[in-house]
Amino acid sequence: MTDWRLAWTFARRELDARFRGLRLLLVCLILGVGALAAIGSLTRSITGELAARGQSLLGGDLELSVSQRPADPAERRAMAKLGRVSETLRMQSMGVNFDGQTAPIELKAVDTAYPLYGTLTLQNGAARPLSPTETYVGPALVERLKLRVGGSVRYGTACFTVAGIIADEPDRLSEGFTLGAVALVSLDGLQRTGLIAPGSLYESKYRIASRYDPAQAIAAFTKRYPAQGWDSRTRDRASPGAERFLTRMGEFLVLVGLTALVIAGIGVGNGVSSYLATRRSSIATLKVLGATSGLIARVYLLQIVAVSAIGIAIGLAIGIAAVPLIVALAGDVLPVAPAFAIHPLPLVQAAAYGLLIALAFAAPPLLAAGAVPAAGLLRGVHDGRSAPRWKAAAWMGAAFAGIVALVLATSERPWFGAAFLGAAGGLLLLLSALGWLIRRLAARLPRSRRPLWRLAVAALHRPGARTGALVVALGLGLTLFVLLAAIRTSLDANIQRTVPARAPALFALDVPPTRESSFRDTIANIQPDGDVQTVPLMRGTITAYGTTRVADLKTIPEGAWALRGERGLTFAATLPPGSELVAGTWWPADYTGPPLVSVDERMAQALDLKLGDPLTISVAGQERTARIASLRKIAWDTMGFNFVMVFSPNALSDVPHNLAATITMPPGRERDVVRALSAGFPSTSVVEVREVIGQVRTIVSQMATAIAAAAGIAILAGIAVLVGAIAAARETRTYDSVILKTLGATRGQILAAQALEYLLLAVILAALAAAIGIAGAWYVVVELFAFDWLPDYGAIAATLAVGVGVTVGIGLLGALPILSARPARALREL
Repeated sequence: MTDWRLAWTFARRELDARFRGLRLLLVCLILGVGALAAIGSLTRSITGELAARGQSLLGGDLELSVSQRPADPAERRAMAKLGRVSETLRMQSMGVNFDGQTAPIELKAVDTAYPLYGTLTLQNGAARPLSPTETYVGPALVERLKLRVGGSVRYGTACFTVAGIIADEPDRLSEGFTLGAVALVSLDGLQRTGLIAPGSLYESKYRIASRYDPAQAIAAFTKRYPAQGWDSRTRDRASPGAERFLTRMGEFLVLVGLTALVIAGIGVGNGVSSYLATRRSSIATLKVLGATSGLIARVYLLQIVAVSAIGIAIGLAIGIAAVPLIVALAGDVLPVAPAFAIHPLPLVQAAAYGLLIALAFAAPPLLAAGAVPAAGLLRGVHDGRSAPRWKAAAWMGAAFAGIVALVLATSERPWFGAAFLGAAGGLLLLLSALGWLIRRLAARLPRSRRPLWRLAVAALHRPGARTGALVVALGLGLTLFVLLAAIRTSLDANIQRTVPARAPALFALDVPPTRESSFRDTIANIQPDGDVQTVPLMRGTITAYGTTRVADLKTIPEGAWALRGERGLTFAATLPPGSELVAGTWWPADYTGPPLVSVDERMAQALDLKLGDPLTISVAGQERTARIASLRKIAWDTMGFNFVMVFSPNALSDVPHNLAATITMPPGRERDVVRALSAGFPSTSVVEVREVIGQVRTIVSQMATAIAAAAGIAILAGIAVLVGAIAAARETRTYDSVILKTLGATRGQILAAQALEYLLLAVILAALAAAIGIAGAWYVVVELFAFDWLPDYGAIAATLAVGVGVTVGIGLLGALPILSARPARALREL
């Protein structure tokens, strides 16, 4: 303790209040910690807001839902025992104005008790219960169909008066993704439309203001009705899809931010090296007076920790302040607008990451400073000895072990965090090896007869060169941006070119099977060369697979998204288009044996299903079991009717159902087809695929923007590292510049030599970043997303050009102070 007190005395007296020499350390930690604090705080704020507003978002303390049927009297009585009940019904439909213009809508019928929690508000005030002839409509539908309050709109076969325009629908977020604007009617009003018939696709929801614990109430209800296909949610999981997406997106962004912090850590190492170089005479004096290497390490370790603590505190403050700013800028992009709050856990995590990174990268220069004898320090930086490598490796290894443990302990998906860290670690090792290789090759290259080229190459391997640090930092930053540019441009190209070229123009729901021929004739009269494909469509839930009941699962297996709620179901005599058998065989067209099913190969892998295993579903309130006959690979990007489960006809053909249809046709007459179908088939809803593509494009763009913003911190950290490397090598470069000036070199020649040095390094890094980034993007796009590989190489090249330009530009800016050094004064100081 005496040594530590003495070390703190020296550290406190020597530390500059303006942090001279340690500003790079501050900047790097502020960038990295600020990014992590902002990402973690924003994610926690949104998920916390979702949990706090669970009752109003869900519309009750608990929700029970089922497709294609209402609750029977016994089920309603069981619900009534749990508390006050509100019934809603939602379905896809069409809105038609007085001019015959149409728009897809989500038609939602509500009872007089709706909403149990929260308030339905209109643009002109609070809402009241609707009469059977009235409707409330969303602003998007008003704009699309040119509606007004007091005007009329038709749903199915019934006309309604617009009684108000919805300003806030309290349970909007919990309803999930919709194809079209929302329109509200009463339950009696829905009966007027003629949209509800055997086989119609609709979802009945019962929200309950329960006097019991919601989880226990759901468990009791589902235990009483295990085979009826009821799906359930509670107020603390009002919007599980949004919460799951936000959590995982936040987790990914945290890992991206952590990568930026690692890059900043390299800047920390450079900053510490530069700072210790300026303290060389002080260290030598302490050693001459008897200070041990351990005491010197403690002195500067305490200084680094003190400055790191200040940098971390500033980063945390910036992260906290950034949350309301992001909320204000994001607007409606976020699912909810969280109130300002300080969440300790993400701040503690960000601070821990920052401190561990600072200690890890400060270790080598700290140990090296203590290892060099006083005589060597007094002679100058070129008489350098390094500390025992095992000491630095042990220190850094312990710090990185702490980082890995923290990531795995706080990650919802530890395997994902481990894989990400493994990939980042592998890239770091690769770039470190490349930095070492560049130095070795530069040292062995034949000396050019051109002085400038010879000086540029020599600068890559001379004593004091920061080539390794520059390669790692800039390589990571450029690779990350190439990766993001390639992924984003490839996805955009798939959406804009590949998907529309193969996707149908329209798809329709609730086509009556008895009127299929008339449906086809209506389309043929307008578009004779249109291609119409129809499939039976119903909805149901998977209740058991193999020997496992879904209700008995505590958590859904990773990748088993088909178990979350209801899925579309169909049956077919032949293999559907867009599917390829990868295992098993298809049943004969006239098959009459035990019920069979073909499932998606990815779902089978997630659930560990094999040929012959049983799969049980609940449809229309009944359980049905089929054996797995085959596994299929599905081309999801065709945007046709792709089903994770396709049954043999004898398994489901007796279940009341309607048809779904895809309509492929040349562009230009889609609206005419929609109008004709709306007039002749009022119970059928038709959606233009380009609207769906537009929503997907918006979501992809928002995700890419968020990722790019987080990745931008990595580029800023890389720039800080470049500045730090230049500062750390300033004495060496000043020495070189003075000697060259003494020998007759002009400022222009010295500047040109440094420009060539940075240009060589940047070009090599750009080539490597392009190779690694494109390879990683190809894996994500082709293997994970199953899309075609369509990157915009021009955008990637522009990204690399900007990176090269920034590298050379900053290098030259850093050289300007060196050129102004006077030889006589510089030689005396060096």
